[in-house]
This record gives sequence, structure tokens and C-alpha cells, in this order.
Amino acid sequence: MDARTTVVVVTWRGRDHIAACLAALAAQTRPHRTVVVDNASDDGTAEILADAGVEVLRLPVNAGYAGGLAAVRPTTPYTAWLNDDAVPEPDWLARLEDALDARPDAAAASAHLLRPDGATQSLGVRLTADGHGYDSDETPVFGFCGGAALLRTEAVGEIPADYFCYYEDTDTAWRMRLAGWDVISVPEARVTHAHGASTAIGSERFHLWNERNRLRTLFRCAPRRVAWTQLARFAALTAVLPLRRAKPDAPNFRFRLRVRVLAEVLARVPRPRADRASRARVWREWT
Repeated sequence: MDARTTVVVVTWRGRDHIAACLAALAAQTRPHRTVVVDNASDDGTAEILADAGVEVLRLPVNAGYAGGLAAVRPTTPYTAWLNDDAVPEPDWLARLEDALDARPDAAAASAHLLRPDGATQSLGVRLTADGHGYDSDETPVFGFCGGAALLRTEAVGEIPADYFCYYEDTDTAWRMRLAGWDVISVPEARVTHAHGASTAIGSERFHLWNERNRLRTLFRCAPRRVAWTQLARFAALTAVLPLRRAKPDAPNFRFRLRVRVLAEVLARVPRPRADRASRARVWREWT
């Protein structure tokens, strides 16, 4: 059987976990092509990859998860996104391929990500009333979790490489829905995920990317009134923060970080990726 899927693994300083990920891919029951994008790792990851027997695309700088995904141009019918700290079970790819084969109306299938203790991390992504994408343990799902998912290559479109990290999966799933595709969850396709091995969850950089990319995705995919309303709310809270005596200690409530988010969003307001009616329909159905 010929490989129908290109599995893209983006890594950065993945020395401590990339070997387990690649071993799990080698044990898959379905043939596939594996491409590892190395984001200029300087911790010995390159040496591990040199001996791993997989195709490696080494970037000259760290382009982030989104930039790494965008650097690969798969020619197979399916493309899998897999985090370098994720360890899929042997039938992971087979279950995802079978699920999309059975659903020609679906553009992506989200796997079942589990934490190391066995608890569910994600069955896919839900969408909140203010446009936040978040991991959900319930189905149906709005979008897929980019930590482990299978996508129809023809439906992926332009991955927002400048996001660097976070919301590239929500943006891609949203554009799929705007184009009339469905996105499904496959709970039987199980993956153990360390979650946050490459980025510090809750750090200042995490919140910068998270807040900025949420707003960018709204401008790309949501009704314009929603995007501008959420931007205005973000700006209003930012403006009053210096006047408040008591405020949360979380990095996303730091004035300097929020000003940077606003500056980066306003510097290049994204253009809508679909007509007004499609954006209104998807927003109405899923928030």
C-alpha cells in the first residue's frame, strides 16, 4: 500500500522527547511519509535526527510551530500534524485515515490527546462566545487540536506562518468550515501528549502569542463586528489596567504585553478569508 499521509513533526530543542515520537511513528500500522522540521535546534536534536532515518528539513531560524508547518508542501492526499512531544498508539494514523475516508465532507479529524496520567487533554477545539479556541473533552468539536490531527491536504490552504505558535489550528479549522467542510473528532485515535514541552504554558511569550493570534484569527474568520468589538474590549481593559490598584498577576494582564499585542494586531489587520454571509453563518452555529 502506498503512503497516503505525510506526517509533519515540528521540533525545537526536542532532544528529550523526539526519539519517542519517531519510534511511535515507525510503529504505525499504515505506511506514511514522515517529515521532521527542525527549528534550528541547538541542543543535540539535529544529531538525533541524523540517525533517525527520517526526512529532515532544518530551518536556519526558529520559525515556530506555524512557520514549521508552513515550510512543508505535502503532495499526499492527507497531511498529519503531530507535536514532537506526542506519542501516538500504533493504530493512530489508520483510525484517522479510515475516519476521513468514511466522511468525504470532512476536511480534518482531531485525535484523542491524553495527558501522561491518562486524563483527556483534548478531543478537539471548541469556540467561545468571545472567540477563544480551547481544548474540549466533548464532541462534536468546532476544530481540531494541532497537536495530533489528520487534514485533507487540498483543504488546508495557507497556514498563517507569522502566528509562530498557537491558533494556527483554530484558524485552519475555521477556514475549512467557512469553505463548507466539516471537522470531526476520532476518540479512538489515541495519543499521549506531554503538552508544553517546547513552550512554557502560562509564560509571557505564551500569552503574547495566544492573545495576539486570537484577535488575528477573529479578523481573518469571524464577522468584522465581532473582531472589532473584541479588539475594542481588549484595548479598553488595557487602558484601565494602570488605574487599578488590584489586578491579576497573570502575564496577560501586564500592561506592556497587552500594548504589544495591540500594536502587532493593528500593524497589519488581517483581511477576511470568506464572504460576510459565510462568516456570520459559522459564528452563529458554533459560538
